[in-house]
Amino acid sequence: MKTHLLAVLLIHLCFPFAMAESSDPLKLTFNGSAKHWTDAIPIGNGRLGAMVWGGVDTEILQLNEDTLWTGTPADYTNPDAPVALREVRKLVDDGKYAEATEAAVKLSGNLSDVYQLLGDIKLEFDASHQSYTPETYHRELDLNTATARVKYSVGDIQFTREHFASNPDQVIVTKISATKPGSLSFSVSMNSKLHHTSHVVDGQSLIILQGSCPGLRIPPKMDLDDNPKGIQYSAVLSLQVNNGSGVVHDLAEKKLKVNGSDWAVLRLVASSSFKGPFTEPSLSGKDPSSESLAAMMKIKNMSYLDLYGRHLNDYQSLFHRVSLQLSKGSKNGSSGRKGDRVGSTAERVKSFGSDEDPALVELLFQYSRYLLISCSRPGTQVANLQGIWNKNIAPAWDGAPHLNINLQMNYWPSLPCNLKECQEPLFDFTSFLSVNGRKTAKVNYEANGWVAHQVSDIWAKSSPDQGQAVWALWPMGGAWLCTHLWEHYTYTMDKNFLRNKAYPLMEGCTSFLLDWLIDGKNGYLETNPSTSPEHMFIAPDGKPASVSYSTTMDIAIIKEVFSAIIAAAEILGRSKDTIIDKVRKAEARLLPYKIARDGSLMEWAIDFEDQEVHHRHVSHLFGLYPGHTITVERTPNISEAANNTLHKRGEEGPGWSTAWKIALWARLRNGEHAYRMVKHLFELVDPEHESDYEGGLYSNLFTAHPPFQIDANFGFSAAIAEMLVQSTVKDLYLLPALPGDVWSDGCVKGLKARGGLTVNICWKGGDLDEVGVWSSEQISVTTLHYRGSKVAANLTSGKLYTFNKLLKCVGTCFLLPNSNGFPNP
Repeated sequence: MKTHLLAVLLIHLCFPFAMAESSDPLKLTFNGSAKHWTDAIPIGNGRLGAMVWGGVDTEILQLNEDTLWTGTPADYTNPDAPVALREVRKLVDDGKYAEATEAAVKLSGNLSDVYQLLGDIKLEFDASHQSYTPETYHRELDLNTATARVKYSVGDIQFTREHFASNPDQVIVTKISATKPGSLSFSVSMNSKLHHTSHVVDGQSLIILQGSCPGLRIPPKMDLDDNPKGIQYSAVLSLQVNNGSGVVHDLAEKKLKVNGSDWAVLRLVASSSFKGPFTEPSLSGKDPSSESLAAMMKIKNMSYLDLYGRHLNDYQSLFHRVSLQLSKGSKNGSSGRKGDRVGSTAERVKSFGSDEDPALVELLFQYSRYLLISCSRPGTQVANLQGIWNKNIAPAWDGAPHLNINLQMNYWPSLPCNLKECQEPLFDFTSFLSVNGRKTAKVNYEANGWVAHQVSDIWAKSSPDQGQAVWALWPMGGAWLCTHLWEHYTYTMDKNFLRNKAYPLMEGCTSFLLDWLIDGKNGYLETNPSTSPEHMFIAPDGKPASVSYSTTMDIAIIKEVFSAIIAAAEILGRSKDTIIDKVRKAEARLLPYKIARDGSLMEWAIDFEDQEVHHRHVSHLFGLYPGHTITVERTPNISEAANNTLHKRGEEGPGWSTAWKIALWARLRNGEHAYRMVKHLFELVDPEHESDYEGGLYSNLFTAHPPFQIDANFGFSAAIAEMLVQSTVKDLYLLPALPGDVWSDGCVKGLKARGGLTVNICWKGGDLDEVGVWSSEQISVTTLHYRGSKVAANLTSGKLYTFNKLLKCVGTCFLLPNSNGFPNP
């Protein structure tokens, strides 16, 4: 910890403006307890999660564990698919797109499995708490410490609850205290919507919850004898009170009761029988109850302060890597920042349309980073459609990872926002997908390599979803994931990762793509069948259809993968490999981008009419963001078509669509429109009438589709980073899409850029003031760009270089970056 603080001090001395922190505390605040799930506070350690409701006389902590899913390992192949594939391809070749769309249903597979919940911790306080003073109630999530707090007073006694989820000790911890000794009395119990039993361990102040997930994706109220044995789980809750206080074990009611204590500490651990996507849970050899009890024994003698200190050291080593301060500045006559805030976060969201408070943008940016740290850590499952937080047996869209934008967006901020470790579960998941995906590719498509489609689950489902081709038939999910592997290398320059992890997966994906591409019209290679995710067109015969050939997104993703593997092969000395020669030849035969009659970018290979002009997906702009085949420098005409496409699509859409559009406008270097989309997200959603909204934020700043989907939370921070810094391995673009009129002054510290760079930027009056850059590479040649000016900079590892507004180097400071992204002395 001392080394960390010294490193921060040294950066401050070398680059004084870089350490400007928000003058507003990074806290989500609430004036009352949660009435809806999206009012509750999320905490998590990557694997375990809880939603803190903050009730006064009754408190609920709704719990999740990331391996609790329905189902068991499955066969993701369809031996009848090759015949159906030939039929669909013939219909497409004949221009019978509606008929091809109907026939393509034969290529669909089974539904994904469903993310489940763990259960609830219920705290019931004595009747006096019902007479609390409402004006004293305060509930908050402190992002700096990843701690949820609830405070209120009953008479002259203040009660406080603190909740955090520790990654190093894999435990959720709650401390309850009162300002008056002997005034704390309550009971605690556990329950679950899943099939379960619970019991109190007499004499040990423990409650043990045991249960099972359905072995099939059906509600657990059916006869469990007809349901194969699924994932088993166990949770153990311990209760500790101060010396001199007693705990009553109510075996009949399965509760622990506290009477007249000063304070109490609860600890929750949990485990399951899941042992990877290829092992039957019943054969895993794992005993969840024994594992949970062993985990509890490891922390039994650790004090609350010990647990909290270890939690802070772990969490803050990640969270404190990046700071952001935005201000309207003197250019607008005021800072635009409110001083001491008394309004809740929900009230701030409501007023954003009028005050455009930049501190609220900072809060949502950092909240995104908090959520990623809280739901995705090395060794955990991949962040699903709701991260790790879920209250339902049947969550929206099964809570499953969707690979046609949502899962990828979950991980967009991991690299630019300096949280590369949080991306590791995505790569583990991709590896699992490649195993099942190789079987799917061989049986369904008679192809080499591996494939994944639109939706998956904890069992690494690689086959198409069940249902209509418009969403189910999309074999580009694995290819999109492979672009994340290459991006990880470009940000970290880690050749061992590229050689050992990324390249084998990219090579397998490329093998599939080479076989999936077939000879088409005019000498081009084409994908057939092909869809643009979830969007339909009007065929020339006037019929709606979704299946055609070579959609723009297909070809854009393939171009991205081909470009990446060629570059990777050159770095690894494999340029003469046979597969690279095949890729080069195939790359030259891919369909180029086309501009439609109305000046927009064509979404399909033919200039079809959109069935829904303002459709939520903007899949054909993949090459602009997150891809790199459309840029304002290299493809100005196509960039202009992309600009026209965004105008044509409009600004409405769910939260994730809004976040994507912010990033797209940023790549077009249009800060004004990017900020218009930022404003669009800041609309408070009423959970009781959420169907009336498109996008927006709930009171706990969860983003809405609606209902809640976490992807937009992550897409937002990535998009903000894109407005401030863009990069290639050799280029660094400073403030490329800054909305200078509304964020006139500001500083950002610790953003990452490609080429192994870390970047600090400050600006005043809408103009660059100072930039600091340091490199993880021994020698790095980077070209800095700002508003048409550019300068080449030779960067040496171990130095922080400071440049002024004219891009002139005005100072260096000898520093060495450590694994946490901070320079060390």
